[in-house]
Amino acid sequence: MSEVKRRKANISKPNEDEQKKQVFKSTKSTRMDLQTASSLLSLVASLGLSWFLFQQSVQLAAVEKKYHILKEEAVKFQDMENKISTISEKCEMVPSLTKQLEDLNVIPQMKYLQKEISIMQLRSSRLIQEEEELQLNLTSLFDAVAKHEEKTKGISIKIADVKTDIRRISGLQTDISLLIENLEILEEKVNKVEKAIIQNIGDLLTSSIDRTTKLQNIASENTREVKHIKAKSFELKADSNKQFTKLLELETDRAKVLTTVAFANELKPKVHNLKNDLAHLLLVLDELTLRIGRLLGDLLESQKELALLNKKLSNLNSD
Repeated sequence: MSEVKRRKANISKPNEDEQKKQVFKSTKSTRMDLQTASSLLSLVASLGLSWFLFQQSVQLAAVEKKYHILKEEAVKFQDMENKISTISEKCEMVPSLTKQLEDLNVIPQMKYLQKEISIMQLRSSRLIQEEEELQLNLTSLFDAVAKHEEKTKGISIKIADVKTDIRRISGLQTDISLLIENLEILEEKVNKVEKAIIQNIGDLLTSSIDRTTKLQNIASENTREVKHIKAKSFELKADSNKQFTKLLELETDRAKVLTTVAFANELKPKVHNLKNDLAHLLLVLDELTLRIGRLLGDLLESQKELALLNKKLSNLNSD
């Protein structure tokens, strides 16, 4: 019995040693698994942190780009303010120019010239009628002269036939000579009258043509000025529309910047320097909002002035 117990004890000892080895191996394997898991977790954490830092750097670069863009837009807004100021000055000059035109009394002069043109047209029509009447009179005179020449020819034939009778009545020859002289005088007077009428008609036509050309030049200049003012008004409208679109774009950019500022406030412990930059950006945004408000006011005033200009242009066109 003692030997059997010893054998059993000897058999049980190696089994216990094997169990201890297996337990030791299992503990080693669990320790290795824990180490690998911890190393993997540290790698994952480091990768996550590096990715997070990369995303933050990308966002910071985007914010810096937006900041530079906002600076450029601020410079552009200053340029636009200068342009708007110059345009407003020009618009302020327009009523003074209109007053100057009213002081010069261009419109009554135009009306007076139109009246004179109508009077000259009436006079020219009357002169044409008188010329036609004179031509009729001249034709009648020419007919009378032709008839008289025919009569004189007949008389000369009769005189040639009866020379003896003509010699006896020399008084008839003197009368005929007087008649011929009177006819020549009448022809000269008629020629002078025709020349004077032609000269008067030519002078009247030249003066009327000169006046009409002057009036046409004045009207063309007025139309050019009206077209120029209309072109300026269209340019002002186009500039105002562009400014409205830019303001809308700036408002969208402002909303995006505010969202980025909110995201940066969540990252206060890691992005303290970014917070300072964003505070500066907020100040710049406040200034930009103030400028936007001012620009909106200026744009509304410019639109009012444009409406007044359009009314004045319509009044000028109607006049």
